Amino acid sequence: MPRVTLQTIADQVGVSRMTVSNAFSRPDQLSPALRERILATAQDLGYVGPDPTARALAKGTTGAVGILLTDSLRYAFNDLVAGVFLTAIAEELTPTGLAITLLTSTGSGDLIPARDVAIDGALVYSCDPTSEAVSWLRRRNLPMVFVDQVPADDVPSVNIADREGARAAARHLLDLGHRRIAIVTNGQNGPYGFVSAADPHAEGYASRERRLGWLDELRPAGIDPVIVRHPLEATEDLRRDARTLLGGADRPTAVLCFSDVTAVAVRQAADDLGLRVPDDLSLVGFDDGPLATQLQPALTTVRQDVAEKGRVAAAALIEAIRQGRNDPAPQVRLPTTLVIRESTAPPR
Repeated sequence: MPRVTLQTIADQVGVSRMTVSNAFSRPDQLSPALRERILATAQDLGYVGPDPTARALAKGTTGAVGILLTDSLRYAFNDLVAGVFLTAIAEELTPTGLAITLLTSTGSGDLIPARDVAIDGALVYSCDPTSEAVSWLRRRNLPMVFVDQVPADDVPSVNIADREGARAAARHLLDLGHRRIAIVTNGQNGPYGFVSAADPHAEGYASRERRLGWLDELRPAGIDPVIVRHPLEATEDLRRDARTLLGGADRPTAVLCFSDVTAVAVRQAADDLGLRVPDDLSLVGFDDGPLATQLQPALTTVRQDVAEKGRVAAAALIEAIRQGRNDPAPQVRLPTTLVIRESTAPPR
């Protein structure tokens, strides 16, 4: 059977080869009826479309953007907040035809995704800024947008008001009368998962900003809280250490949590010990994702608009790709709001 080409379809429909090409790559140049007739003819002839590799070489683009996540891709599929973020990005990218490629910060064999995967630009989401993957993206001189990262002068960034939100959460507990307050946040473990408030363990941008916000309110009140740090996915270890935290004679009456997911693990530890929320323990989360209202009692938390963060980040990347460079680099900071629900009350 002869090979079907764009010219074959053009001859069949009675149009130029360029018109057939536009039906696949520039549909806005044709009337809907003509495009539908061309695509139907192509399907009848068994033609699936121009070769993507050849088209990318001709256009000098790949039609895909990378999203560099934290160390594990599992986080993207298991975390509800990350899911909302990625969905918003996908919806913003849909009209452009750009596809999403998830990148890991590590590689295997000769393949290093951030170095080798063909993409037109990248979103760097909540990653260690010193990681080799971020370095490779920079060396490739790709248009980039940082999300939940330390802002950089030459890269557009989208962050939320983490520090202000954390301040509001800590102030809420102080106003209720709590003075024995602990912090459970994201980061590398100290001995047994516990670190002092002054310990300089590595932590991400959002973790640092939230910790500083909590301490902005707690330290002037004379409170030097115990801080428990755990990686996002170590929920079972966190639950174990939260039991240790809550099981002592001088246990905290309230806990400030890095996220709603963290608050769930602390709540489970409280249940293990027979402690009631909020009678024995007040809990404050961060994010206001679906988990916040699924808990009973419902969780007091700091709301961030995760969907808006995804939309703004995707729009910034589209613009960076259009410009072909990152300079000037806009820095966007979205607001947060404290949402008071039933998981907090004055200490007994």
